[in-house]
Amino acid sequence: MISNDNFCMALKERGFGFIAGVPCSHFSGPIERLTREGIYLSAANEGAALAAAAGASVAGQRSAVIAQNSGLGNLINPLTSLVQTYGIPVLVFMSLRGWPDPSQDEPQHAIMGVTTHRLLDSLGIPHVTVPADAMELGSTLDQAEEHLAARRSVFILTEKGAIEKHRSSADPDATGLSRVEVLRAIEPLLEGAAVVSTTGYTSRELFGVIGSKEHFYMQGSMGHAAAFGLGVALRSPQRPVIVLDGDGAAIMHLGTLSSTGAAAPGNLVHLIFDNGTYESTGGQMTSSRSTDFAGVARAVGYASAHECHSIDQVTTALTVALKGSGPHLIAVRIVSGGISAFSRATASMTTTDIREGFAARLRAERPSVVDAAAGRPAAERVQISSAP
Repeated sequence: MISNDNFCMALKERGFGFIAGVPCSHFSGPIERLTREGIYLSAANEGAALAAAAGASVAGQRSAVIAQNSGLGNLINPLTSLVQTYGIPVLVFMSLRGWPDPSQDEPQHAIMGVTTHRLLDSLGIPHVTVPADAMELGSTLDQAEEHLAARRSVFILTEKGAIEKHRSSADPDATGLSRVEVLRAIEPLLEGAAVVSTTGYTSRELFGVIGSKEHFYMQGSMGHAAAFGLGVALRSPQRPVIVLDGDGAAIMHLGTLSSTGAAAPGNLVHLIFDNGTYESTGGQMTSSRSTDFAGVARAVGYASAHECHSIDQVTTALTVALKGSGPHLIAVRIVSGGISAFSRATASMTTTDIREGFAARLRAERPSVVDAAAGRPAAERVQISSAP
């Protein structure tokens, strides 16, 4: 395993003074240290990270990107039309999820895991793979230097376990709402709605708390829960659609809020859990501390937008939103809880099961909002929401 000290010092010795990226748990150790040293930029998405690094490179600073291969698709546009076209040398560290054995990783990594090397080859991008048992980074960087000297960007692909991790933990002194508390409180209001939850701990905890097989638990596709929910809402206008999002995911494709405001689906509620961190990848900070989600939503045409700090505020805002024409945004300030105690939904069912259960919810007769909001006993609620 390559230690955080070895990783960061190797970059420093070679003059890399600007690192941009989107958090990956496999790089949580270096990211934590590089952030403390003030040379890491937490970018909105992988493509933005590469573009920022390219800009820093042209400005005279050796630059690198940290990402995982699940986000390679976000990188391809600036990789091909900016970095390769203009001959801008950027070093990209990319973790290999779903490789070499896709069955040993989460299902959303299976396709990209076995195609990452071939995709880079097809684009003419040089790459070096760091095995899980590597102990130092120097020799790999030496190989990369040859390509950078020729003004070519190069990828260093790292196997699982190659880089030392940083483990975040809950702050024992933190006070405030938890996501689990909010989910338990709003459970009665979700009855009859089509619920889409973003990747990471939000989907884990929604499934763990409620256990419904009719919600759409998104794994991977980070930042796209809102767009997926928008498509559902526009094609199922008779049913309320509730998107449970995260601050990092919402920031990744913030432009979807503008699309939602313009399309103006009256049945859509967009609820963002904001704890200021990429919690499931090691607790790295997002940029939500300087982002007013409610203000953005109002500016782009949402019918209403609220920031909530208590259970009463959340349940009141959601109850009102479900009765009035939207779209509505509810930003909920929560505390980071460290490592989640809940398992992924795909530990209990397949992605096909998730798709079909959600589709059955959309086809089912919708119970009235009044009945759902009233809060029926659990057994009765399950009976109401089940598909025929």
